[in-house]
This record gives sequence, structure tokens and C-alpha cells, in this order.
Amino acid sequence: MFPLFHSIDDFHETGANEEGAHYKSSGFDLMTMRDYNVTSFTDDDGNEHKIECNERYYLPSEINWLLKSLGFKKIDIFGAKLGAYSREDRLTAEDYEMLVVAEK
Repeated sequence: MFPLFHSIDDFHETGANEEGAHYKSSGFDLMTMRDYNVTSFTDDDGNEHKIECNERYYLPSEINWLLKSLGFKKIDIFGAKLGAYSREDRLTAEDYEMLVVAEK
């Protein structure tokens, strides 16, 4: 839900990106939930790289539907702070990541 309420560019500029990597969005398509961007970085040998990305974001309802269509019965979705996953955190629009736990 994050890109519906926040600028992904602003998120990356506040230091959420990896050290040395720079992210620049060239557009977000609300209908397909796709973010088109270029990520540039310098590798350990000093070589510069640019990667054109096409990333798909998923809403909790989509994940729930996909997992149910694959036969999962119990599906729980939690909020996550970058890299810190916990079943104690309720998912909000402020979470850039989410934790999905599913059982068949």
C-alpha cells in the first residue's frame, strides 16, 4: 500500500536505499501498480552500473486472493519495518514491506 500514499523517490532519498545505490523513478502506474525506475550503483571495482527496473507492488487483498487460489487456508499479513519482520506489527500504509505467513 506504500506507493499509494507516499513518494517512492522521497522514501529512497531519506536514506532507505542501500549505501551507494541511487534510485530514480520514471513513473508509477496506478492501474498496474508498477513502478518504472533506474537504479544506479558503483560496484566494488569502481565500475558504474545502471539497471532499468519494472517493479510490481501488491496489495494485501491481491496476495490473499493469490494464496487462496493456490489452496492456502490460513493467511496472515503483518507490517514490517525494513528488514525487521514481526508477527506483532499490524500492516499500515506506512510499511514499505510486509510479512505474509500462510498455511495449507
